[in-house]
Amino acid sequence: MTIRAQATESDIAALGSLLREARRGVVFTGAGISTESGIPDFRSPGGIWTKMMPVHYQDYVSDPEARRVSWERRFEMEATWNSVTPNDGHRSVARLIDKGHIAHVITQNIDNLHQASGVPDSHVIELHGNTRHAKCLTCGARVEIDAIKSHFEKHGDAPDCRLCGGIVKTATISFGQAMPEGEMARAEAASLNADLFLVIGSSLSVYPAAAFPLLAKRSGAQLVILNRDETEQDSYADLVIHGEIGPVMTAAIQGI
Repeated sequence: MTIRAQATESDIAALGSLLREARRGVVFTGAGISTESGIPDFRSPGGIWTKMMPVHYQDYVSDPEARRVSWERRFEMEATWNSVTPNDGHRSVARLIDKGHIAHVITQNIDNLHQASGVPDSHVIELHGNTRHAKCLTCGARVEIDAIKSHFEKHGDAPDCRLCGGIVKTATISFGQAMPEGEMARAEAASLNADLFLVIGSSLSVYPAAAFPLLAKRSGAQLVILNRDETEQDSYADLVIHGEIGPVMTAAIQGI
């Protein structure tokens, strides 16, 4: 097992101790946990957004051509989404859930890898939605990606909702789209109740999601940040570890 030099043995031991003591822990994950599964970081230089800017929500709703472009881009990523699997970071979080140390996972990711690693849906709070399915913007009905792709290949556009005729969109939050009220409320409640708040693989630069670690800290939780690079909230944390997520988490949960 290789751990970057910044992640010292004492830091990993301290993280393991905090995780063993936690009973109402919250894990907050960003793109960094999934890069180790082969999903490119959206915001970093050379990442997806530098090559394929997402369609703004209002354009998607108002312009059929924008919807067509958006679905083309989604299908171009289909091979990536179908090939990626959870890594050691995801599996470590799933183990902590199973052992009762972590109560919720708040994630900025849309890749469904926490669920694929074994975390029950009821424990995952997806702030930015999920790209593995779509839903109607009017009635909320779920639509499977395969059905949309089949229709798109035949007709050159996505189908309207079969129940109400509304516009169908991937179940993700686009630029300009309101954050999901229910998920934001769940994340706030989990943060307020946490005894440990562990940030994994997030730069903590995107708000309002990045407010949850500080909310948990103000409410009495121990704040830990595990990320390869510095974040804007490192100075507020009780423990900061700069290292590779999978190896650090695997080492930290030994014996749990």
